[in-house]
Amino acid sequence: MENPVVIIPGVLFYSYLSSQRKEDVAFLEHNVLVLQVSGQFTLETAQQKILLQKGQMLLIGKNQLGQITKTPLPGENYQTIVITLQEDLLRKAALEERITVDQPYTGPRNVLVPVNDFLKGYFESVIPYARNREANIPPAIGILKVKEAVALLLHAMPALRDLLFDFSEPHKIDLKKFMLSNFYFNVPVTKFAELTGRSLAAFKRDFKTAFGMAPRHWLQDKRLTEARHLIEKKSKKPSAIYLDLGFESLAHFSNSFKKKFGKSPTDWN
Repeated sequence: MENPVVIIPGVLFYSYLSSQRKEDVAFLEHNVLVLQVSGQFTLETAQQKILLQKGQMLLIGKNQLGQITKTPLPGENYQTIVITLQEDLLRKAALEERITVDQPYTGPRNVLVPVNDFLKGYFESVIPYARNREANIPPAIGILKVKEAVALLLHAMPALRDLLFDFSEPHKIDLKKFMLSNFYFNVPVTKFAELTGRSLAAFKRDFKTAFGMAPRHWLQDKRLTEARHLIEKKSKKPSAIYLDLGFESLAHFSNSFKKKFGKSPTDWN
């Protein structure tokens, strides 16, 4: 089975795993509402680590880097339903409901949502879409489901309006502090620039001022130095850390490590 399954393009997804654990590093571009049907979902960002279990709901804020882990549990498959709250749809909802937010949101980026009968009923109404994926659901249905999700979220937690309807651009933040906290995420330099509130040219210029070298060179050097520390001081195996440090393959990691330190990570002690 394809994972995740797209039910309504760009809006509604259903994720399923029968036995294997899956990890992924992602740039979380949109606000997302997640219902954990079964199994366990973990989201780890530089600021938060949240564990989502059966029956729980999580609102994930936009413009973040995060590591997502999907874990089936004994006797229980992994299943989630995911609603993507895209900004253009949220803007329409804000206009219709005359909602305004005067200041950028500064609270927690990821919020566990208290479960109530209304939100339960909402997600139950989504299940038929997951079960009938060949039905060619019209996009207009997706828009209605997003509006319904937003209304029920605000009913459950009115304070979420500041998170959902913050349409400000990412403000220019401390580049050095941000990169030292997020260097291990394997995303393009353009995304790092966007998340620090800079154009690509400004990001490269400010990066050179802060670190004395180009972003790509610094990222690889920082990741390899961290790898050596984990292997040398924490007795970590190369196969257990290369993905977490942003390397796409063990071979690439091993070759880069040997080039920098003179011997392969398996020979390091």
